[in-house]
Amino acid sequence: MEKLARQVTGLMKIPTIFKKRPKNWVLKCISLALSVLLWYFVVGEEQVDMNVLVPLEILNLPSDLIISNQYKKDIEVSVRGSRSIIQDLRNRNITRPVDLSDAKPGTIVIHNDENSIPFPSGVKIQRLQPTNITLLLDKLVQKDFPIVPVTEGEVAPGYVLKKIYLTPDHLVISGPKTILDQEASLKTYLINLDGLDRSTTLQIHLNLRPEFLDLIGETVVTAKLEVHDKMEERTVKNIPINVREAGVPVTVHPDSVTVTASIPKNLIRDTPELAMLLRASVSAKDIHSSLRLPVTVSGVNVPGHDPIKILSVRPTEVIVTPILQANPGSKKNGKTNNSK
Repeated sequence: MEKLARQVTGLMKIPTIFKKRPKNWVLKCISLALSVLLWYFVVGEEQVDMNVLVPLEILNLPSDLIISNQYKKDIEVSVRGSRSIIQDLRNRNITRPVDLSDAKPGTIVIHNDENSIPFPSGVKIQRLQPTNITLLLDKLVQKDFPIVPVTEGEVAPGYVLKKIYLTPDHLVISGPKTILDQEASLKTYLINLDGLDRSTTLQIHLNLRPEFLDLIGETVVTAKLEVHDKMEERTVKNIPINVREAGVPVTVHPDSVTVTASIPKNLIRDTPELAMLLRASVSAKDIHSSLRLPVTVSGVNVPGHDPIKILSVRPTEVIVTPILQANPGSKKNGKTNNSK
């Protein structure tokens, strides 16, 4: 019986492989299991292809430099990997970094390869383009550009374009020196003047070259067109003198004046008697004896036309006499005016 027990005990002994187990054998078993599991997901999982756009990320560009050329800002990359990793790429903000901290004015060629883009492990780059991107670096400067209005056509007959006021009348632009040096001023698109017979205000776009359009975008200025009548100098005789504020009847000698005035050309054309456009008067307030009084002449304001400008009056003074002190024969030499 004792012999049988020893035989059973011998059969139940732990095999040598387990008896001589290494240290930390549990951790090593777990690592083996994880490796097998990872291999399944990475190698054993279905492999898929996908095209992605990777933006170019410019880093540490010096403050006194600017990229002056148009360049491709995205890299087209075809990648392959397990379905789960490829799907995860959609949630990642992957860029192609370009460090320009040591850059100087001139041309820089950026070379793109599979090591340029920090894709996660398990992603293989099949193809990418462009493989090279060229950057032109230029000095960043500011320049003040006057804005020049450009016109076509003619205003209506009898009118003249005096001035065009622009708001703003200049622009300060920051950009590459080589581009800004190509222009001395900025111009508007054509402003059509055909048939214009009055002042007006318009919104006008600037006519910009593509390089300037990239710098400041579509730009609109306000143009105020100042249109005036063409004026002609005319001498008009026999403008009657009106006596104002006289308390008694008076006589005026002489009783009319000759006026030289600058009159709108269209008013001259449309007015049969130019004397209708002028008014002459003297003020005889509190007059008790003959006085030499100054003559005031003004033009009639006609809506839609510039005011008449008085250039000269002859004579500049007239003699005004109260009628009670006048000699019997004085009426033959002057005009009798009642109080107005």
